[in-house]
Amino acid sequence: MNTSSSSRPGSSPYRVALAMPAATDGQFFPEDVLRNLPPELSLVTGKPLTEYGSPEALEVLEQVDALFTCWGTAWIDSAVLDSAPRLRSIHHAAGTVKPHLSRECWERGIRVTSAADENAIPVAEYTVAMILLANKKVFRLSGLLHRERAGLDPLTLFPDIGNHRRRVGIIGASRIGRHVLRLLKPYSLELRVADPYLSATEAESLGATLLPLDDLVATSDVVSLHAPSLPSTAGMISRELLGTLRPGATFINTARGELVDQEALIERLALGDIDAILDVTTPWVLPEDSPLYTLPNVVLTPHIAGSLGTELERLAGSAIAEASRAARGEPLLHEVTLAELDRMA
Repeated sequence: MNTSSSSRPGSSPYRVALAMPAATDGQFFPEDVLRNLPPELSLVTGKPLTEYGSPEALEVLEQVDALFTCWGTAWIDSAVLDSAPRLRSIHHAAGTVKPHLSRECWERGIRVTSAADENAIPVAEYTVAMILLANKKVFRLSGLLHRERAGLDPLTLFPDIGNHRRRVGIIGASRIGRHVLRLLKPYSLELRVADPYLSATEAESLGATLLPLDDLVATSDVVSLHAPSLPSTAGMISRELLGTLRPGATFINTARGELVDQEALIERLALGDIDAILDVTTPWVLPEDSPLYTLPNVVLTPHIAGSLGTELERLAGSAIAEASRAARGEPLLHEVTLAELDRMA
């Protein structure tokens, strides 16, 4: 593989390298992508940095102006930065950078970007699909059809089936929450949002009405969780809140399992009067005896809402585009500031 490219006249090439697990780099940055980097970028080596202490890794770090990171990237702290004197930017081809980058990156003036906006797209698409199917009681009816193997009367079973004028409550006006609201605008749904940092005017611009969290949970037909996982949000979906879900409501979680009192959720689901669609749980892989596997009103998916498969190309493309902007001295579109770091998931 050719690991060099020309730079624009009158400039030095912006030297880049991958910092991620060996099993991951080919998923995000396949060889054809690396062979066709923009001319202002020069790839130091096609082998990803899986650690930073070996002579080979130190030689690469000595040369790089930018690193491409993603899931599983080894922790970058002051010791790593000391070995990378030229490093000017880090471009994360995924969402949160918190598990990978120490505060020293920002304190030393290194620019950091994230593909969180791009990663929000498939999560929002998954959420919208689940909302529409939940209101049509697709999962309940499908399960009954498989078990009964006979004709069913959906209206007798679920008289209020349908999406027209159903109320959808979005918890968290995050990137994902906002994109969900944008995608839901064309439908004849009543949109509500709860977020302590959102104004009523901003909510209205998103096509939603701002409500306190308690009111949103108690009055929505579908409640979808999109808040960040922070110490302040752990267990925010409490036993008390879960108890206020209206009969027939659906709870969707594509955020993090630790935001929910899972035992209380299981107890409420065992009553059989609400549904849940869970792409995340605590732990991520449930024990074999978890009731969530067998409750007929639960849809479990194995953390698939975020970018997977072909969707990874979008994340890598964002990181490469940001590195190109950095190389050309242009403003970065998806920069993560130190002020934002504390509020990130």
